[in-house]
Amino acid sequence: MSSFFDAQTVNVSGNWSPVIPAITEAGNNYAGTYDNTTTTPTTITLSGTLPGSFLNLLSSSGAKMTMRYTPNPWNNSLTLSARRTGGSTTIHGVCVLCTSAINGGTTYIPISQTADVTFLTFTFSGLLGLGNSVNFADINLILQLAGVSVTVPASTYSARVVFTIVAN
Repeated sequence: MSSFFDAQTVNVSGNWSPVIPAITEAGNNYAGTYDNTTTTPTTITLSGTLPGSFLNLLSSSGAKMTMRYTPNPWNNSLTLSARRTGGSTTIHGVCVLCTSAINGGTTYIPISQTADVTFLTFTFSGLLGLGNSVNFADINLILQLAGVSVTVPASTYSARVVFTIVAN
């Protein structure tokens, strides 16, 4: 029974360190918003496995991936958002009339540092058999940093985005 409650792992490959250009002329401001597709393009990919014990526990309710960020250090004038492109699911094991899908997350969703926010959902249906699991892969994560301004003190700011998979 303990395997029903094991943590589900989200594998994250890649990271992003935006390059914010220096202000060189009085009266100018920063662009204000940056993402990992335009400034130092960086691919961040999410993948993982939802084991059969987890799928059986959830039945038809599905699962959701939530996110939050942990600042280290941070300025509260800065905001982080995320969206996804792509993503695929593959069902493994014996499963009759089974389907699985990734839903949502295709528009920017603000990330909170105080509460988990739903990023996307996984749905699946069918008659789960033995040895089932659902792999998800190729979820390309687009992060957006906003609020960059001359009013934010010059410093190095960083944050870690934490993803969690829970029942929907």
